[in-house]
Amino acid sequence: MKKKTLVPLIVFLLGICLVSFIVYKTDTHEREQRHITAQLNAATYGERIKNEITDGIEITNALGQILISENGEIHQFDTIAGNLMSDSIESVQLAPDGIVTDIYPTAGNEAGKIDLIHDKDRGKISCYARDNHTIITQGPFELKQGGYGIAVRNPVYLKDKNEQEYFWGFTIVILRVPDIFSDSIHALSDFGYEYRILKTETPWSDTYKVVYQSDGQINHPVSYAFTIGNENWKFEVTPKSGWRNNILIVVTSGIFLAIILFLSILTRVWLVAKENKNKFQILAHTDSLTGIYNRYGFDGLAEKMISKNPQTHFVAALLDIDDFKLINDIYGHSYGDRALKSLADSMKAFFPSNALLGRNGGDEFGILLPNCTFKEVAQQMQQFTKLPKTFSHMGKGQQFYISLGYAEYPTFASSYSQLMRCADAALYEIKLHGKNGCMAYREGLQSGVRKQLGFAFKDISEHLPGAFIIYRADRKDDELFYANNEFLHMSGYKDIDELFRLTKKSFRNLIREDEQQQIESSIWEQIDSGNENDYIHFHLRKADGTYLSVLDHGRIVYSQQHGRVFYVLFMDWEDMHIHYNKILKEKVKDKNVYIK
Repeated sequence: MKKKTLVPLIVFLLGICLVSFIVYKTDTHEREQRHITAQLNAATYGERIKNEITDGIEITNALGQILISENGEIHQFDTIAGNLMSDSIESVQLAPDGIVTDIYPTAGNEAGKIDLIHDKDRGKISCYARDNHTIITQGPFELKQGGYGIAVRNPVYLKDKNEQEYFWGFTIVILRVPDIFSDSIHALSDFGYEYRILKTETPWSDTYKVVYQSDGQINHPVSYAFTIGNENWKFEVTPKSGWRNNILIVVTSGIFLAIILFLSILTRVWLVAKENKNKFQILAHTDSLTGIYNRYGFDGLAEKMISKNPQTHFVAALLDIDDFKLINDIYGHSYGDRALKSLADSMKAFFPSNALLGRNGGDEFGILLPNCTFKEVAQQMQQFTKLPKTFSHMGKGQQFYISLGYAEYPTFASSYSQLMRCADAALYEIKLHGKNGCMAYREGLQSGVRKQLGFAFKDISEHLPGAFIIYRADRKDDELFYANNEFLHMSGYKDIDELFRLTKKSFRNLIREDEQQQIESSIWEQIDSGNENDYIHFHLRKADGTYLSVLDHGRIVYSQQHGRVFYVLFMDWEDMHIHYNKILKEKVKDKNVYIK
């Protein structure tokens, strides 16, 4: 997986882990805070509920004090009870010997006059209160008037004449549920809590019974416990929205995920930009055709290497392809590019990995070898120069040659620029001495701007005073390489491609069929006799199938690229005769005048 994909993915995954940790810590903290807040509310309002129930119990205590002070008698009970009543109290009762005899208000409560001690549902707990001198609460139970109530029974004890304590009976208050603690539960509901009030079913039991609860679901509540008499009560609360703050979690997760996603995208953009910057830097310093450094890259790195290591010996070489323009003119620029690429590939394969290689432009290349002298690399340079170099043309390998000049720093140069001038002078010297060789710079060679070594081949051929072609000198397999515009014009071909197509690139197909064997024999007879030149008169086949009488002046030469080749000039036979006959007549005329 590419770095620009892997790194953002790692950033994203690490970000997810970080977000998960942050969300977990936020959620844990929020739950702890909610638990603390809920516990405080449970304790606060649980204590209020206890006090509200205790206020009801105080009514039974007040009645008990009156009974004790009045020796078991309460006069004007209805008046006293009426003054003690509140909205949360259903009724006030007296039960001498455990039998309810007085109830306020009387209307609607007649059924409440029962024997508590012997009642099936109330007897056991009433006897427990009597025998243990403790207040008991019982309920909730359904009231005949509607709603629910809790009975508070407070045992009252008097003393006889002998100061012996005896059970008088119960003072009783029936509390309305949930009116008795409505303020507390309304406040909790407004604060967003579900709640539940529980008490033990009996003083001797550990089983809790719900006294009152809200309508919502209560999950994992916090509780506040309190005791009334010998009975245990619990007040439980839980947030309506749960212990988790889902909105906070979603918002926190969303914000941090967006940040992580943004950072991941930013990381990828940065990596892509960095990669593109590196690519652009490479492209800016690299020759696209050969894959080695271009002039800008080669010069920059070479100068940097020398400046960083001024005491190190370096050898710089400049080389180019011999007669490169001829390759382009004969085969075309695409094959010239093949030759350039082939040369660069051979450089990369031949020289060590620490060698700096570059294409300076056109067919000129540069090499910089560190930690060596010109004497140490002499054999290496000679070997590389003579190494066969070819490019493919129509399935065949076409050979080409190079010239190379090299110089040493700091022996002959004090700077990189001077070093390259010395190498250039050595290369120029090789060109002057026949090309296809290598030479080390020595004192006395002219450095500086290289002189023009000659005219461009195409420029010369197009301005020759006549038609001109080049073809391979092979008895059985001749091949046309080149024809100038003068020849194309003379023979009626619109361009060289049409010439190659109609003649199948063979010189033989330019000769009239009945003359082919005779003309070829004459050419090779002249060559075999030791002449470099041949002169042939024959009929040249034109593009339209007609023939033109021409004089062929050919010269056979040896080419490093193609072996033996013919360079041939053509002259129109009839035009030549007309021209020379005219000159002859003029000379005869001038002579006659002179005789006279």
